[in-house]
Amino acid sequence: MRTPDGYDEAHAAAAVLAQLTGAERHDALVVLGSGWGPAAEAFGESQASFAMTELPGFHAPVAEGHRGEVRSVEVGDHRVLLYLGRTHLYEGHGPAVVAHPVRTAAAAGVRLAVLTNANGSLRDDVALGEALLISDHLNLAQLSGEGSPLQGPRFVDLTDAWSPRLRAIARDEQPGLVEGVYALLRGPHYETWAEAGWLRRIGADLVGMSTVCEAIAAREWDVELAGLSTVTAIEGAPSGIDPAEVVAVAETTAGRLGPLLVRLVQRGLDER
Repeated sequence: MRTPDGYDEAHAAAAVLAQLTGAERHDALVVLGSGWGPAAEAFGESQASFAMTELPGFHAPVAEGHRGEVRSVEVGDHRVLLYLGRTHLYEGHGPAVVAHPVRTAAAAGVRLAVLTNANGSLRDDVALGEALLISDHLNLAQLSGEGSPLQGPRFVDLTDAWSPRLRAIARDEQPGLVEGVYALLRGPHYETWAEAGWLRRIGADLVGMSTVCEAIAAREWDVELAGLSTVTAIEGAPSGIDPAEVVAVAETTAGRLGPLLVRLVQRGLDER
């Protein structure tokens, strides 16, 4: 696995992670976004569990539905990291801070990551609570200059950022799983009707405020990537969007999707 130079903070945090978990390396990472915390129970007993802030450079999540916890679990013969929560661009720390937890995982040996989140759907053929596979993304945070954690001549190919192999495993495990293009906007405000219409026209299926900076960081380190995004709101609906409902819908769905995450991680590692 390629290990980019210049990320001393990630390597330092990975060293602390090894001390806190008793594991010299981890094989996979699962980031549990808004409301996805209940999915962690499907991974069984933790070998170690602690607050994110015990790791250097990590910030406590501020969004509802993010627990701010790190767990180290065993999946088959593999050691897997669970992040119960994340930092978002709208918190104002910048994209490098948002990407730091993923870089730390990569420095700890992770070679496969599953990123989860909640979204507003731009499609009328998916229902609230349905999870979609992320097939590609639109990094619209770049319009404000905050869309990338990369600085300098770090030319990362994102052509197949979202692994076709892992998507095929996910569809095999859950037939009928729909794929979609995820659009990143900085937030924290939700979109207007006009903005939702524009996003549809440029090819977005889902819109949210996370995940893409993490994905870029993962691909820089050659970490294979999959994403699952729960529909928690319908963009442009006359009723508007309630942040509390977003989390509630995701939490209701997360317990059901936990076993899928476990199977995706295990097969993704076993079949490499």
